[in-house]
Amino acid sequence: MREREEIEKEESDDEGGQKSLVNRWTTFLKARLICSVIGEDGVETSFDELRDVFIQPTQDERNPVVYALFTTAGSVFKGSAVCVYSMADIRNVFNGPFSHKHGHNYQWTVYTGKIPYPRPGTCPGGTFTPGIRTSKDFSDEAVNFMRAHPLMYHPVYPIHRRPLVVRTGVDYRFTALVVDQVDAVDGRYEVLFLGTDRGTVQKVIVLPKDPSTMEELTLEEVEVFRQQLYVSSEAGLTQVSLHRCGVYGRACSDCCLARDPYCAWDGESCSAFTPATKRRSRRQDVKHGDPLRQCRGFNAKVEKRLRETVQFGVEGSSTFLECQSRSPQATVKWLYQRGGRRKVLNRDREYLKTPLGILLKSLSQSDAGLYHCLATENNFKHTVARVALRILDRDIVVALTSPDDDPMTSNSPPNERGGQRDPQQPKHPPTLPLTDTPSQQEIRLIHQYCQSYWEQLGLKQQQPKRTSRRHTESQETQGG
Repeated sequence: MREREEIEKEESDDEGGQKSLVNRWTTFLKARLICSVIGEDGVETSFDELRDVFIQPTQDERNPVVYALFTTAGSVFKGSAVCVYSMADIRNVFNGPFSHKHGHNYQWTVYTGKIPYPRPGTCPGGTFTPGIRTSKDFSDEAVNFMRAHPLMYHPVYPIHRRPLVVRTGVDYRFTALVVDQVDAVDGRYEVLFLGTDRGTVQKVIVLPKDPSTMEELTLEEVEVFRQQLYVSSEAGLTQVSLHRCGVYGRACSDCCLARDPYCAWDGESCSAFTPATKRRSRRQDVKHGDPLRQCRGFNAKVEKRLRETVQFGVEGSSTFLECQSRSPQATVKWLYQRGGRRKVLNRDREYLKTPLGILLKSLSQSDAGLYHCLATENNFKHTVARVALRILDRDIVVALTSPDDDPMTSNSPPNERGGQRDPQQPKHPPTLPLTDTPSQQEIRLIHQYCQSYWEQLGLKQQQPKRTSRRHTESQETQGG
């Protein structure tokens, strides 16, 4: 179906003609769909733009009910209507007479001449055409007739010859249609959900008033599509908000650089933008994304508000410095500062750059210092993160975090404390004289850093190996 008041029919296995209508439909037919109302003055007004269609199955699979949503094409009379058609009526129209332009004025009249075999619109290889395998086997007479007479003479009228739902004289139009069948105590009813171009959905039920007329009743109007996106699939339906301004942060520059038309900076955070709100502090620049012009006086506040995080690394190991720009269009680079001077970090062999930060491969005492993550977009530069990296001596960390002994408790060997060491266990590293003892805060951070590691290691040691388990199960089976 197209956005016209017509219904079309063609066969899916149509391969086109042999000489005429090559690579074009040879079974194409069309008929007018009538959906109109008669005014108080007796003038008929047609809804001539087809917007949506919903097929409602029935107990007879060959004859479903067709719900069609129409609007008016002109600007003088605005309105929408829903008409319901029977598939049996549609099939009868396509099996009826063809239209033909006749006379000096080329008026449409019914074609009364000879209709070629097979009848235009017939499927090749069907019940009535057993000797024709494809559309290329159609005779030239049949293809030429099809080319000259694609329109059926009779139109398709709706059930009861009137629309089911009509909206005129309103400031909106229907745009989408879904029909649901609901079983009630006193029978089954069809409920129509009609989407409008103003972001609402009307729930309408049509009740029989008498044997020949129907009466519509609007149950409710729900604003469910406003600022929401509904994504449907075979797995289900997901509701997604059209704006998630909070992910852009509380900085004016980040909100401006996002260039999200749904969001604007309100003076404190990036929030949903509504055109009706008249506030001078709301900053938005979707076209250019220029925070230098939009966020004057606010960028310095963000730099001052940025906190410096402290991160510890162990000498000889690796560590990851996290930094992710809020804008996917920004380019990120790292600056290294030690002794008051900042310089670009360009030691490619010593670190690995990722979208989430950098990985320092093998730490040494020279890596200690302040690291700045700098993002640049539209010639605007701002610091995203500051990380103060402190390097801990490897021998001290080993001595403090050994699972076998606690050097802070005693410096004596195990046999002097009333016990013998298991010869299969590795020897404890020699206790170091803590001349450069770290502070209690560093010790506490080291223990927090390593606690999860020792817990995971203990769980792995408690789990028996697969080979041992299989061997044990095999022995139990043999013993049984």
